[in-house]
Amino acid sequence: MPNPVYPAAWILQGGADLIALLRQTGPLAQVVLLILLVISVASWGVILSKALLFRKIRRESETFWRIFKKAGTLSEVGAACETLRFTPLVPVFDIGCELVAAAGDDVAGRPRRASSPNTVERTLQRAAAGQLTELESRMTFLATTASAAPFIGLFGTVLGVIGSFLGLSALGGGGTSLASVGPGIAEALIATAAGLFAAIPAVVAYNHFVVELRHVGGQLDDLQAEFLAIVEPDGRD
Repeated sequence: MPNPVYPAAWILQGGADLIALLRQTGPLAQVVLLILLVISVASWGVILSKALLFRKIRRESETFWRIFKKAGTLSEVGAACETLRFTPLVPVFDIGCELVAAAGDDVAGRPRRASSPNTVERTLQRAAAGQLTELESRMTFLATTASAAPFIGLFGTVLGVIGSFLGLSALGGGGTSLASVGPGIAEALIATAAGLFAAIPAVVAYNHFVVELRHVGGQLDDLQAEFLAIVEPDGRD
């Protein structure tokens, strides 16, 4: 009696011709697989673009804080940060400088406290929220892919299983064997695997980007605290 070949070993040994199996799927299953393919490609595009963006933001934010700690005045910080194009700290910093320098500098070169702390806080919070909203763009697509792709794949599997059992019932009692229904069920399960293939990277990337956004939000809060320390009467110069 030959040794049984388990499915995983069979696939690794090249026993499964995936392309031929896909060609044998029904039209509805092929539509489901096409939808999942489009979703997967689009989600990978979002993942790669967001990963590169957050990498640049991380590097430029570190550069910004080094400049901010070493510079003597806000104008020096602004001049040194002109080349930083990706970090959201720079746009919020520019708005804070406009608020602080609204009435010019006094004779000692220190910024006059033209704006109240409440005004500065509200304005910087709105600016920071706008920057975070821009960074959150297309993340909804990742969340939708992570939650919907498995159900789309399951829908394709259900359709395939229904078709397999309908074909089995059409054979009558003479063909009711596992060999008759097995290939149809195997084709149907491809849709579930495709749905998981699309969903797993999306959910992992989404959770990672959420952590990155929280980190950026914390840095924006730190920058807001720095400006509040400047405009408050007991703040530093």
